[in-house]
Amino acid sequence: MENKTMTFALYFGNRSFMPETLIAGARTEMVQVMEECGYNYLIMDEDATPYGGIETREDGRKYAAWLKSHEGEYDGVVLCMPNFSDENGAVTALQDAGVPILIQAYPDELDKMGFEFRRDAYCGKFSIEDVFHQYGIPYTVFKPHVVHPLTDAFKQNMSDFAAVCRVVKGMKRLTIGCFGARTTAFKTVRFDEITLQKYGITVESFDLSALIYEMDRKQDDDPMVLAKIKRLKSYTDFSKVPSQKTIYLAKLGVILDEYMEKYNLDALTLRCWEELQSFYGIAPCVLLSELNDRRIVASCEVDLCSAISMQAMQLASGMPTACVDWNNNYGEDQDKVILFHCGPIAETLMAAPGQVTDHKMFSKTTPDQGWGSNEGRIRAFPMTFSNCKTEDGKLTFYFSEGEFTQDEIQEGFFGCGGVARIDNLQDKLLTLGRNGFRHHTAVGVGNLKSVLDEASKYYLGYDLIELG
Repeated sequence: MENKTMTFALYFGNRSFMPETLIAGARTEMVQVMEECGYNYLIMDEDATPYGGIETREDGRKYAAWLKSHEGEYDGVVLCMPNFSDENGAVTALQDAGVPILIQAYPDELDKMGFEFRRDAYCGKFSIEDVFHQYGIPYTVFKPHVVHPLTDAFKQNMSDFAAVCRVVKGMKRLTIGCFGARTTAFKTVRFDEITLQKYGITVESFDLSALIYEMDRKQDDDPMVLAKIKRLKSYTDFSKVPSQKTIYLAKLGVILDEYMEKYNLDALTLRCWEELQSFYGIAPCVLLSELNDRRIVASCEVDLCSAISMQAMQLASGMPTACVDWNNNYGEDQDKVILFHCGPIAETLMAAPGQVTDHKMFSKTTPDQGWGSNEGRIRAFPMTFSNCKTEDGKLTFYFSEGEFTQDEIQEGFFGCGGVARIDNLQDKLLTLGRNGFRHHTAVGVGNLKSVLDEASKYYLGYDLIELG
């Protein structure tokens, strides 16, 4: 996720009995940091208000009108406080912003505490937070309480704020394709569409028979099918896959792409067994892997809630995510667990390119009935894990962190797995089980909990549960 795709509207506060001369420097420095970080920005003309700052309600109305004229062009607002800054102008200016707002306050300098230089933004920040709270205006604040724009600390604040903005924008209007009904045996993946719609998440359902019908209609030499075969063979090792099974996988891959485009889907979840194995002898794991590698969230086993969590983490990190099982203990280490799935893991998240095999769970009873499991190992990286559930009309998430390690898994372990280390894992597992969360968890790259907590609690209205 490149920074250049993010645009921020810049706001500069003022309070007349504080030194307004500091606003000019703030305007210059805030523009400088935006350019250094690679963000686009919008800034109101300096002559529009006294000193280019917002103090009075009239100033606020001017800023609100200017912001309205740029509606849809910005992802968030950076509220910069060069001095104490007036809260009334801020409320008038930003109560209808409709996007996340980051409040930044300048620090004072110990050798510039005379009245002509003293900012008092440390105190003023509380005033703006207080009144925003009274008006119900959601906003974001990070540590430290005051921070100079031209510091690494503020650049990190901006990176985290950009992630918050991506999550909020992407999750407010999310459309997920649900291909096939829940597998009868898996009541664990049930969800409530009406609850999801309350949060702006639309589910488009498609019967699996429609995919089968489309697969039977497609010709083996269809140019799109041939192109998909080429893509899949360049993506991972298909050397063991029988030719006809490769064609079937390619056909299904083309059809999923067509549905994504036709219905403007942001993500998908798929009934991955047992019809595809019975009719075509394939397992769609590698197709989900390739979709995830393209940053198109795809979960298996019709686990739509995992797809929601995957999407949130992908928006936060800009990296692929994965749906995995809480699968195995790792010896006697109580803080380690093997996280696994049959092969839908993006190769970006793997230690080495995978190899497509006949799915061992299906081939145990009927060989050649499950070609498509993309086997390999998950690489080491700091990770966030999450999932959600719909219950009593609420959408509830957990977000927690750990790391994938370089610990080895026995060679005969099939599918794609990795060893994760999670502090206080046993306590967290108790919390998950007692609160009705599923046997799957979604994993994303990096330490994303604080960003996801911020977006979920203050902007998206999700319920959160702490795992401890």
